[in-house]
Amino acid sequence: EVAHQFQYAVRVIGSNYAPTIERDEFLVSEKIKKELLKQRREADAALFSELHRKLQTQCVLKHRWSVLYLLLSLSEDPRKPSSRVGNYGALFAQALPRDAHSTPFYCTRPQSLALGYGDRSAGLSASVGTSGISSLGVYTLNGPTATPQSLLAGQPPQSAAGGGQPLGSRLAWALPVSCSPSSALAPLATRPPLGPPAPSTRMLHPRRDGEVTEAALVRDILYVFQGIDGKFIKMSAQDNCYKIDSKVVLCKSLRDTSSRLAELGWLHNKVRKYTDARSLDRAFGLVGQSFCASLHQELKEYYRLLSVLHSQLQVEDEQGVNVCTESSLTLRRLLVWMYDPRVRLKTLAALVDFCQGRKGGELASAVHSYGKTGDPQMRALVQHILSLVSHPILNFLYRWIYDGELEDTYHEFFVASDPNVKTDRLWHDKYSLRKSMIPSFITMDQARKVLLIGKSINFLHQVCHDRTPPGKITAASKSADTPRDAAELLSDLEGAFQEKIDAAYFDTSKYLLDVLNRNYLLLEHLQAMRRYLLLGQGDFIRHLMDLLKPELVRPATTLYQHNLTGILETAVRATNAQYDNAEILKRLDVRLLEVSPGDTGWDVFSLDYHVDGPIATVFTRECMGHYLRVFNFLWRAKRMEYTLTDIWKGQMCNAKLLKTMPELSGVLHQCHILASEMVHFIHQMQYYITFEVLECSWDELWNKVQQAQDLDHIIAAHDVFLDTIISRCLLDNNSRSLLNQLRAIFDQIIEFQSAQDSLYRSALEELTLRLQYEEKKQQREEEGQWGVTAEQEAEEKKRIQEFQETIPKMRSQLRILTHFYQSIVQQFLVLLMTSPDESLRFLSFRLDFNEHYR
Repeated sequence: EVAHQFQYAVRVIGSNYAPTIERDEFLVSEKIKKELLKQRREADAALFSELHRKLQTQCVLKHRWSVLYLLLSLSEDPRKPSSRVGNYGALFAQALPRDAHSTPFYCTRPQSLALGYGDRSAGLSASVGTSGISSLGVYTLNGPTATPQSLLAGQPPQSAAGGGQPLGSRLAWALPVSCSPSSALAPLATRPPLGPPAPSTRMLHPRRDGEVTEAALVRDILYVFQGIDGKFIKMSAQDNCYKIDSKVVLCKSLRDTSSRLAELGWLHNKVRKYTDARSLDRAFGLVGQSFCASLHQELKEYYRLLSVLHSQLQVEDEQGVNVCTESSLTLRRLLVWMYDPRVRLKTLAALVDFCQGRKGGELASAVHSYGKTGDPQMRALVQHILSLVSHPILNFLYRWIYDGELEDTYHEFFVASDPNVKTDRLWHDKYSLRKSMIPSFITMDQARKVLLIGKSINFLHQVCHDRTPPGKITAASKSADTPRDAAELLSDLEGAFQEKIDAAYFDTSKYLLDVLNRNYLLLEHLQAMRRYLLLGQGDFIRHLMDLLKPELVRPATTLYQHNLTGILETAVRATNAQYDNAEILKRLDVRLLEVSPGDTGWDVFSLDYHVDGPIATVFTRECMGHYLRVFNFLWRAKRMEYTLTDIWKGQMCNAKLLKTMPELSGVLHQCHILASEMVHFIHQMQYYITFEVLECSWDELWNKVQQAQDLDHIIAAHDVFLDTIISRCLLDNNSRSLLNQLRAIFDQIIEFQSAQDSLYRSALEELTLRLQYEEKKQQREEEGQWGVTAEQEAEEKKRIQEFQETIPKMRSQLRILTHFYQSIVQQFLVLLMTSPDESLRFLSFRLDFNEHYR
């Protein structure tokens, strides 16, 4: 009995033997208290509970669990019959009970694992199958051949075992010591005495002189499995493989089998080299370290298997097994037992090769892509590694979407932050996506939503100065605290994971839009842009033009901004604009553009709208620049309409006065025709700009803003709105020639106004002189004198003749102006007809509906 106890102790010391229960201090203490209560020692149980509580408050012992487990083991009565193995000899015959998992099965709760060895072994039969290196079955599925029953000498035959533990569920249960299967189950009194077992009845082949024994090769192979050169098998640096010394005398079958087994050593070295090189590299990041940890975990299970094999070999040496028996380790048995570990090591080595030079999300993508295989064991292995590798990424993700915090020291996460970006550009430039770091199991839409969630939280805190805790914005769900949680999420990417992302996205985006609309009047500012900078407030714009006309006809260098600002305030108070929100009206201002030589006030005047804070994220500097360009274009078009109105007023007012001057009828008719052409052109352009461009684009923008789910949707819709206006108002680069022709037409209208004013001025002067002449003539006749003298009459006729001589000049000037105007309109219509924009082609039909310019 002492010898059996000693052998068992030696095997425990020489292996990774550990208790078959979880290392749970609370579980062991509860077990001890239950044992005391079973023995009706309630006072001792209370005393134990108090002492255990005091022990927990002190730092005297580091491994309290081990001490408690030792006390529990010592308290058990070895003479008491139980479901455990009857004695240590039987346990020794069945090898070390070790639940060697490399891929944890999450279906079994730690509290449900029994303390008893028998309970543990019985529980294993009902547990979920594992994919660990040491979880080798009888080899009916993956092995090349089934393991014969003689290899399971430590177990009863399956027919006799009944409903007991499954045969060959662990390699550790399949490593026998005695040569007879029944000796493991025999009582201690009938057990055969210690000593070398009887040799097998099968004949051994005679060995040649100097030939290496198979037992020596097995010992060498076990060293090679760990990457250590053996006595006969060494690493060849030149060929990068393990080779048997050519001087060794060995039969071909053993040499071939040894070479096949030596592959595990090469695979082990490949994986170990990668982990050793990367484990100390801090720049490899958390994801890389998790990958190395998963490889270490797999190697650890591999080492546990090797420790069992070493202990078996050691027992054979101690018992003096020098001949090949049915229960001894042989190369052929090693080849069978190491088949699964070799497949797993090949997978790890290939994975290491595939992941070279990758880190962060890119590394997780590589691992994920490698799991797309039809082999269930290989897929389970890769899925387990992926759960460990993706754990840091999911922690980054949850911290980002629930707290808005980004602590990515090694740039592994797919959300990047630029600390040099100022607060006013936070939404646009500070945060971005690293597309190379987006794991392949996360879609681009999910990555975009993740970016928006964290960006919204930071925007609320830093730009909107909203102090609402993130927990009140969206309810934080359970995070990926453990690889188990990560594995659960990875198994349901389109379900639970998508729901978490969507819930955080909708809650955060809705809260942000509510804050912008409620506290910062985003929609009101958008409408103010439409009313003032896009001339939507008609009464205000018309009254402003009336008030500004005396100022704007002056040279631009004589204007003062404070005078124009006072006029602007007067126009606001006199129109419906006075009912707007004070927050909006205080942002409305006057801006004078850069002055060029010869500019008048009309050329440099512009309205301005000041934006700051959160609304500046939507109305950026680029956007305000676009608004300024559109305002100048619309202001100039409005000025043309205003000018033509003055021209028409002048014609209507002066028509009756100049009826007494028939020589002007032809010139005035020519003026009326040209003015009608210009009015038709400007009216059609105004209709196109107001209704087809501004109103239609504004309606689309407003509908999109009302349906927007996040701030990016509003910004995108606003940018599309401005781009549409810029292009359809001929302000983009592609319409530069059209815009030049349109400006030339506007210049002709201004020139025509000057020509007509000059005509009416000279005509009215002539009319005034004629009326004065007739009035003097009539006055003298009433006084009884001659109406005029010959000299006065001659002077009058000479002056009338001089005036009539200027009429052909006026007519020719108008004819030239008409010709220039019509030629420019014709060129403008040709450009409209060739425009790719359908609305511009329809505009050309309306401008020349009767083909007058053809």
